Amino acid sequence: MSTEIITTEKMVFGGDCIAKIDGKTVFVPYAVPGEKLEVEITKATRDYSTAQIVNILEPSPHRVKPICPYYGLCGGCNMQHISAEHQEELRSSILKDAFLRAGVTPPEIQVVSGPAFGYRARFQLHDGGLMQKKSNNIIQIDSCPCATDEINGYLRTVPVSDRPKGRCHIFGSDKSGGKVIVAKEENFIQEQKAQKGPKGKKNRKPARRFTGTSLVPENTCTVSLCGKNISFDVKGFFQSNMTVLEKAIPLITGGMEGNACLDMYSGCGTFSVFLCDSFDRLTLVEHNRDALVQAEQNLCGSRHESYGLSGETWAKYHADTCIKSNGGYDAAVVDPPRSGMEKEVCKWLCSSSIPRINSLSCDIATHARDASFLIRAGYEMKALYLLDFYPQTSHIESLAVFEK
Repeated sequence: MSTEIITTEKMVFGGDCIAKIDGKTVFVPYAVPGEKLEVEITKATRDYSTAQIVNILEPSPHRVKPICPYYGLCGGCNMQHISAEHQEELRSSILKDAFLRAGVTPPEIQVVSGPAFGYRARFQLHDGGLMQKKSNNIIQIDSCPCATDEINGYLRTVPVSDRPKGRCHIFGSDKSGGKVIVAKEENFIQEQKAQKGPKGKKNRKPARRFTGTSLVPENTCTVSLCGKNISFDVKGFFQSNMTVLEKAIPLITGGMEGNACLDMYSGCGTFSVFLCDSFDRLTLVEHNRDALVQAEQNLCGSRHESYGLSGETWAKYHADTCIKSNGGYDAAVVDPPRSGMEKEVCKWLCSSSIPRINSLSCDIATHARDASFLIRAGYEMKALYLLDFYPQTSHIESLAVFEK
């Protein structure tokens, strides 16, 4: 195919840079804004094209040489070719653009960051390796520059042949006392088999939820954060960057006090462990009952109530009862999945008049969407933070503080 000469403009959500060819937008991975490139079109649609770099004619001063031999193959990093300082600037710009597109003008973005490498404590391995980008192929590795020393110690000392087959979660950090937990995945494997019909075809019927818990004691990891111990199941979700998490916790849970606080999408109670010091009573809402069992253990001795329900169900059928029993909420911490707040949750929060809502998100588009509803309901965004949990990637997590 023929090549084109382009000059890249800004970086967009997902980490690609955009350029124009005859008025059509072209997405270019592994580029840096302001570069002059020779590219080859790899895909063309009516509205846009994608291209790959053939030659870098005028590199950005922010371009650096990636230190990982698997960069471009592994599906993890996509910004390792950019200096760490400029990465933060680009992620901040992408975050701001997301809110502006939703009709929200955010305050100046504050960045909460940590080391550019050696930060990632949580990995998902497949047959002992990492998934190749846009492929089912497995890359066998014996180290990763983004991994903690503890994870790299495991990768160096445990041969691929001795690592678990299939999908496996591992966690290791100095916050876990240097211990590496390799999760047993028997229940996951059984669930996968149960979802398959004749000849290995997947059944259309979704897997059942809320059928009780399936905790495996050997999968439990305990970390020490900001002076408190928090336990979680390595198979479930927990943040990967302990340095940034320790910096974020005071921003998420501090500066608030009162009678009652709502922890919506509470997970294993990571934030409630700290909120219980400032509030007389907590309400935890979390659909994952395994995580809620961990939360109960982490909050043992504190005054709280837990609901193993979806946020939608709680908002529809339990929110008013909680308020009648405990009084109104003085604050709320909301940390939804990538899809953002459920509609009923967002609607209820907008009408709740809770004085302070700290809203976290792992997806900037849904975060901006939900923020627009809160602002229309009379809330003011007092602060917006980029929680830079994943250096070397375009993944962005954010914290917005709303007051009414």
